[in-house]
Amino acid sequence: MAKEVKSVNYGLEKIFEGAQDFLPLLGTDYVEFYVGNAKQAAHFYKTAFGFQSHAYAGLETGVKDRASYVLKQDKIRLVLTTALTSESPIGEHVKKHGDGVKVVALWVEDAKSAWKETTKRGAKSYMEPTVEKDEHGEVVRSGIYTYGETIHMFVERKNYTGEFLPGYQKWESDYNPTSTGLKYIDHMVGNVGWGEMNTWVKWYEDVMGFENFLSFDDKQIHTEYSALMSKVMSNGNGRVKFPINEPAEGKKRSQIEEYLDFYEGPGVQHIAVATDNILQTVAELRNRGIEFLSTPPQTYYDAIPERLGRFDHNMKEDIEAIKKLGIMVDADEEGYLLQIFTKPVEDRPTLFFEIIQRMGARGFGAGNFKALFESIEREQEKRGTL
Repeated sequence: MAKEVKSVNYGLEKIFEGAQDFLPLLGTDYVEFYVGNAKQAAHFYKTAFGFQSHAYAGLETGVKDRASYVLKQDKIRLVLTTALTSESPIGEHVKKHGDGVKVVALWVEDAKSAWKETTKRGAKSYMEPTVEKDEHGEVVRSGIYTYGETIHMFVERKNYTGEFLPGYQKWESDYNPTSTGLKYIDHMVGNVGWGEMNTWVKWYEDVMGFENFLSFDDKQIHTEYSALMSKVMSNGNGRVKFPINEPAEGKKRSQIEEYLDFYEGPGVQHIAVATDNILQTVAELRNRGIEFLSTPPQTYYDAIPERLGRFDHNMKEDIEAIKKLGIMVDADEEGYLLQIFTKPVEDRPTLFFEIIQRMGARGFGAGNFKALFESIEREQEKRGTL
């Protein structure tokens, strides 16, 4: 079992009761990717993941240095941004890191207060509070740097009725594939360098008032060849969760080391998106061309009833059905969860997605770590990076 700062038996209210309230967060507002070709990336996320056209900013809206396409599926907003000139820092970011997450935007009631409270606690400012206006009202945004070149943007939109943000227009498109059932962002995982995990854990505690409520060490997260360590950080109401990973010593190169080598620094490793019907969602994603990590062996699925039985849980889903799709199952005192991981969604072996369905469980699939990392190692071996 994972080491827990407070037992999940107490429920989220008790787990997070110690978290400070100087930075109340309402949830994830949007995630912005810097990419080489935003128009083509938008087509991919629409076609493969079922996102819909939502908003656009670019030359046609008076923006001269970039183009941004906003995609939406239920409560998830992705912004795909590309440079329009060779001098753009957006292009420099893509040159160094490849396509990746630049901005993790957090929805707040007061963006000025969020910036003031975090910067006075040691955060490096990315953008001072800025009021952006159009005919639909105003949005206040501010931002701070976190690990690597990643940004946390604070977004206050209580006085705005437009599609997305001032400067964007509604993106009308004849091509809008149907949803795949993705609902909201469950958590986002960051990879940091050797010995940096505790530094960033303390940063989230001190600067943003988060709590570390789950910890995994290299004795829990390891295979024959590699290991890593992870701590899960959460804000006070549990709506925003950021696990932080760092490499650990092993016989061969871990997935975290591979990420750091190819991303050329710390960054967002994966985005976990929730669904209410993982069987239907994963089947549809597979049909649309999304590639997932290889299916665990039969012995893994044979052990599922015993794993759930330890907590007196009965799984509603058919084991053969989840095995056919390669979905994994884990449980804790409060319930169970089903999860599966895509292969990297670009050529660099960096960013990927997790599809997750929670059936009461609050954990992160600790019982699946070994099977998951062995599957990742099989992909690393193919790439020659293990």
